[in-house]
Amino acid sequence: MGDEGGLVLIVDDIEENLKVLGDTLTQAGFHPLQAKSGERALQVAARAKPDLILLDIKMPGMDGFETIERLKSDSATADIPVIFISALNQIEDKVRGFRSGAVDYVSKPFQKEEVVARVGTHLRLRQALRNVEAERGKSDRLLEAILPAAIAAELKETGRSEPRSFSDISVLFTDLVDFTRQAAELSPVELIAELNDIVGAFDAIVRERGCERIKTIGDAYFAVCGIPEPRADHAERLASAALAMRDWLAARNERSQVRWLMRLGMHSGDAVAGIVGTSKYIFDVFGDTVNMASRLESASEPMRVNVSAATAALLAGKAACVPRGPVEVKGAGPTEMFWLEG
Repeated sequence: MGDEGGLVLIVDDIEENLKVLGDTLTQAGFHPLQAKSGERALQVAARAKPDLILLDIKMPGMDGFETIERLKSDSATADIPVIFISALNQIEDKVRGFRSGAVDYVSKPFQKEEVVARVGTHLRLRQALRNVEAERGKSDRLLEAILPAAIAAELKETGRSEPRSFSDISVLFTDLVDFTRQAAELSPVELIAELNDIVGAFDAIVRERGCERIKTIGDAYFAVCGIPEPRADHAERLASAALAMRDWLAARNERSQVRWLMRLGMHSGDAVAGIVGTSKYIFDVFGDTVNMASRLESASEPMRVNVSAATAALLAGKAACVPRGPVEVKGAGPTEMFWLEG
């Protein structure tokens, strides 16, 4: 008995063959559909999407070879496996059948047990293929969730992604003010819900502007623009994202019982980026530009975007940057900084 329960379309112009095959498949646990012509088979296949088709070759009008050609040319039915079941028993007929895309060939007069066995085998193979495709889809979605799309595509295509230097990029760091104290007042479920809401909104803002979130580190958010795809307007795009993130959080505070403040820091320059790890991938960005952006965030104030002179120069004429004067930075000494006002 077949336990696959597959939907099988039987195509034959002889009523008796349809009845015998239909009864045989029903008794074996399958679910047969019937069509008396190639034209009708195309209609039923497009509508019902059967798991397998048993197709006669010699039929008036559209024969089996033309029918399978039409099935394979339609993306909606192209992947449905077809078994020819025919009285044409010459080797050239069978070869033509396989070349046309059939997965199997049963000769008439057929044995019921053979038909059931072949149908069951090919349905199991199709289900196995579907399972593999489903798992591949899960893997692809997971890869795309943790890596930039271009890097994920490169990794899937070649099995590796070479580290690269980027000479013209912008880096943004954000951090929630007084996070440790506020986090201690929330349950674990509440805290993670808060972070998920904030990070999810930030991700959408960053993605809409063609920028890329690299990672979160606790409550810190690390994003870039110009990596992995170079963008001439990287500073403008990331500055827009920074202001939108700040404004979104301010609006959220007006409707939420839990209120957060954030600092933001942004710097522009060069960096190296690539995949780190062999079993657990992370795409990361390194260099002095990253370090300086982090220090600019630390030197910022609640709900303000602190940018470097390099970023301010790139934003000249496109965004208002108000000089702060030099601010002492660990490892860098007095450093010119600007408030990004919009």
